[in-house]
Amino acid sequence: MIRALWTAASGMEAQQVNIDVIANNLANVNTTGYKKARADFQDLLYQTLREAGAQSSASTIYPTGMQLGLGVRSAAVQKVFLQGDFQATQNPFDLSIEGRGFFQILQPNGETAYSRAGAFKQDEQGRLVTSDGFPMQPQITVPADALSITVGSDGTVSVLQSGQASPTQVGQIQVAVFSNPAGLTSIGRNLYLETAASGSPTISTPGENGVGTMGQGFLELSNVNISEELVNMIVGQRAYEVNSKAIQTADEMLQAANNTKR
Repeated sequence: MIRALWTAASGMEAQQVNIDVIANNLANVNTTGYKKARADFQDLLYQTLREAGAQSSASTIYPTGMQLGLGVRSAAVQKVFLQGDFQATQNPFDLSIEGRGFFQILQPNGETAYSRAGAFKQDEQGRLVTSDGFPMQPQITVPADALSITVGSDGTVSVLQSGQASPTQVGQIQVAVFSNPAGLTSIGRNLYLETAASGSPTISTPGENGVGTMGQGFLELSNVNISEELVNMIVGQRAYEVNSKAIQTADEMLQAANNTKR
């Protein structure tokens, strides 16, 4: 019964993590480029009371063992990099990647971060930057006299300037691809950092080598499915309740044992 108390308590802790992950997914349902997370769990160690295959007599063995589990633990919180839906914005600085790949973002400390959020703006120098003012890499600068900007599906950026009859190319957007994007570390602000688990990035031109193509005037929305998250929340809540019921039952059994009179 004491074992049951700790086992059920571990189940409540695991479901609390599950609900925390679901709550963060729902909170970011309108976050551009957000990728939903999923909590993974593992069972804990087992107390082996009898080994399977042990001798039950000189000529026979036990066909099954006897093991008692000691609960559950949170094993990982994994990002699911499924493609989100696209929203047409008609904003020429809104970009999306249809397929694999990440935008490269230069942080103030000089480190490169990676993002799926393409809601770019212009800073005072005409550079394409994030909402926090972090510039895109390679740097794209739009001239002050540009009348229009066009981003091709291959990431080619061209502008039509005042007094010119044909557009001029001002840059080339390149995207980074990781062998294991789930291994990236989230640092907030729609940014990820490379880790040993993600592997080093491969820089490619959009549309080449299996890399996604660039879309102008579109934003990739969060890939959170509200109905799916609500169902997961209900399941997590019921699992939390049943584990708390197991603790209550074990406590009542202990109380009955304590009240037993000789």
